[in-house]
Amino acid sequence: MKMNVAEIQRRFEKAYPEEPRSALNFSNPYECICAIALSAQTTDVNVNKVTPTLFARYPDVASLAAAKQDDVEKIIYSLGFYRNKAKNLIGMARRIMAEYGGEVPATMDDLLTLPGVARKTANLVLSKNFGITEGIAVDTHVFRVSHRLSLSDAKTPDGTERDLCALFPREHWNRVNYEMIRLGREICDARKPLCARCFLNDLCPHYAHSCRN
Repeated sequence: MKMNVAEIQRRFEKAYPEEPRSALNFSNPYECICAIALSAQTTDVNVNKVTPTLFARYPDVASLAAAKQDDVEKIIYSLGFYRNKAKNLIGMARRIMAEYGGEVPATMDDLLTLPGVARKTANLVLSKNFGITEGIAVDTHVFRVSHRLSLSDAKTPDGTERDLCALFPREHWNRVNYEMIRLGREICDARKPLCARCFLNDLCPHYAHSCRN
C-alpha cells in the first residue's frame, strides 16, 4: 500500500502540477466560510452565481448576523436546502459576533463550534485563509476517489480523512483535496467514470473489478 500511495502521489503531482486553488470565489475568511457552507449538495459554479448578491447585501459578519432568514433564503434559493443553509449562515455569523469579536476563528476547535461547519469546511477555511493544515478536506469527490482507489474503507468523511492522513505525508495534505476533486470532476465521475483515460487505472481496484473488459 505504501508503495502505491507514493506512486499515486507522484502521478497526481505530474497530472496537476499547479498550486491548489479553489473553484469558489471569495476574498476573505468571512466570504470563504460562507461560500463553502453554501457549496454542500450543489456545484461551485452555482454558488459563485449567488455569492456576489449575498456579499453585496451582507458584506461582513455583522451585517449577516443581523439578517432576516427570509431575505437570505431568497438570495440562495437556487442552491437547494436553502432554509437550513440560511439558518446556519445567520447562526454562524451570530456566534462569530458573540464569541470571536466578529472575526472568523483560526483554529479547528473554534470553527467546529459554528453552526453548519464540519471538518471539511473547517479544513478548507484554515488552509485557504490562514495557511494552517490540520487535515484533509473530504467532500463527495474525495470520498469517492479514495474509496475507489482502496485508500479508505471508512463509512464517514471523518474516518476517510483519518485514513488519508495516515497514508499521505503531512506536507501533501493540502494538495490531496484539490487533486482528488480534479480527478473526480474530470475523470472519476460518480456514475460514468472514464476509467480508460485515468492515469491511475493500473493502480485502481475499481478499474480492475468494474471497468476493465
